[in-house]
Amino acid sequence: MNMRPSIPILRSFDEAKAKEFYVDFLDFEIFFEHRFEPDLPLYMGLIKDTCVLHISEHHGDACPGSAVRIEVDDVDAYCKQLNKKRYQNARPEVMEQPWGFRDMCIDDPAGNRLIFCTPIEDTSS
Repeated sequence: MNMRPSIPILRSFDEAKAKEFYVDFLDFEIFFEHRFEPDLPLYMGLIKDTCVLHISEHHGDACPGSAVRIEVDDVDAYCKQLNKKRYQNARPEVMEQPWGFRDMCIDDPAGNRLIFCTPIEDTSS
């Protein structure tokens, strides 16, 4: 049996704001959207490179205010790319952490925290 990477489910309350944040700002792509009926909550899948997230408006699927760490090749370059967009609700910055990562924290419209991170290369050896 092989385990695959986990897929976080993050709570959302506003479809338009979620799409503006995840698709327009963070550059994720929507690979599916599902509703049991047209007037019921949205459940959608997002992907960027090999990172997969699920966003749900369904009560009970996830707790608002969750956090997820997403490792990226170059958090500094991603931060620069995002700040060029001048998104009105976020101006992320990168901070070096004592546990050996450079982290960029961004809160989504539902209060979920996405922590994009890159390990600091060990140059002591």
